[in-house]
Amino acid sequence: MQPLEGVRVVEVATAVQGPAVGGFLADMGADVIKIEPPRGDANRWYRGHQNTLPDEVLGTQFIGVGSGKRSISLDIHTDLGKEVVYRLVDRADIFFSNYREEALGRMGLSYETLAKRNKQLIYGVANGFGHKGPDRTKPMSDQYAQARSGIAGVTGAPESETIIPGAIIGDTAGALSLTLGIMVAFAARERHGLLKKVSTSAYGALLWMQSWEVNHTSLTGNLPQKLGPFHPISTGVTGIYETSDGGAFCIGFGTHEAWLTFCEIGGIREITTDPRWDSQEKIGAMTFSPNRESENELRSHVAQAMRTMTTEEWSTFFEELGESARCQQVLNYQEILDDPQALENGYIVEKEIPHAGRRKVVGNPLQFSQTPAVPSTLFSELGEHTQEIMQALGFSPDEIASLEQDTIAGR
Repeated sequence: MQPLEGVRVVEVATAVQGPAVGGFLADMGADVIKIEPPRGDANRWYRGHQNTLPDEVLGTQFIGVGSGKRSISLDIHTDLGKEVVYRLVDRADIFFSNYREEALGRMGLSYETLAKRNKQLIYGVANGFGHKGPDRTKPMSDQYAQARSGIAGVTGAPESETIIPGAIIGDTAGALSLTLGIMVAFAARERHGLLKKVSTSAYGALLWMQSWEVNHTSLTGNLPQKLGPFHPISTGVTGIYETSDGGAFCIGFGTHEAWLTFCEIGGIREITTDPRWDSQEKIGAMTFSPNRESENELRSHVAQAMRTMTTEEWSTFFEELGESARCQQVLNYQEILDDPQALENGYIVEKEIPHAGRRKVVGNPLQFSQTPAVPSTLFSELGEHTQEIMQALGFSPDEIASLEQDTIAGR
């Protein structure tokens, strides 16, 4: 038995911030029905750069958020299409979307409309910048939320052009935020009988993720600056340093003995007697006196030391130091696919991908002792379950045929 077995979910969503919610709930055992327009969620076919897969293979973005769901394809603007959606909602526990609320209203899927039909329904909606304020209706994709949230302003090297992080952290943060909100509302319904509309946004989620940095600015009046491989506020030596052959490690030191050993091996023994850096407290990440000039000089010495050996040599060195050194090698995505830590925790799993075969993909980050999440291997074809779902809702064969014909005509 899975944690959300028996929970019925209706998804009207596109891209990542919405569909990732459905994928997460499906991994937990919920019956997620994805309602797609006649041409399907554009995410199914989005290729992106460096995509050499055949055209019939699902888009790699869709694979990350689309498994475990049943797909029904229809035109929601027709009377029959709308009636199908309403009957699904009438039987659902959860409805969610990342369409703008004005668009949902025009489709007859506003909170007020659906809550009248199903008084037990939990209604979740995510957008780009929040559901109040002057920009509540502005369109959004991940980069725009990153830009507005401030994270792009502290990413990159000093004096470099402004850049964004290399992952869609706004969309995925918004998805996690909406998933959490839906589960809180679900618990409140079960325990207290309270019914909830849940709203969140990629912008709001990114701000929450940067609470330290934003609060630091507010309280001190000092604006964090781009520091490349170092956090803009953290102090001490901890950061990312490159090796002689182009690899990199994020390193720090848990004991002064480990620091002394590193300096000896790296050929910078002379700095260990410098009164600015002659104790663990002075090089530690949280207790280093915030003297930026001294700190920059110390970090340059560490960078010099790291460039004296190869990635493999440093890996062996840090492994021998054990927990007294805090070290993680910077991995690329290919290395992550084979990382035993990711594999053993189920963070990377194997799934059968239609037309591509068995491949390693990202799994669910949660594990439960008694009701484990089981990564679904189901990737529905567009509209694959239309007939099955409509039959269960009581539609006649003629109505099913009519809807399918309208859907085909709309493609």
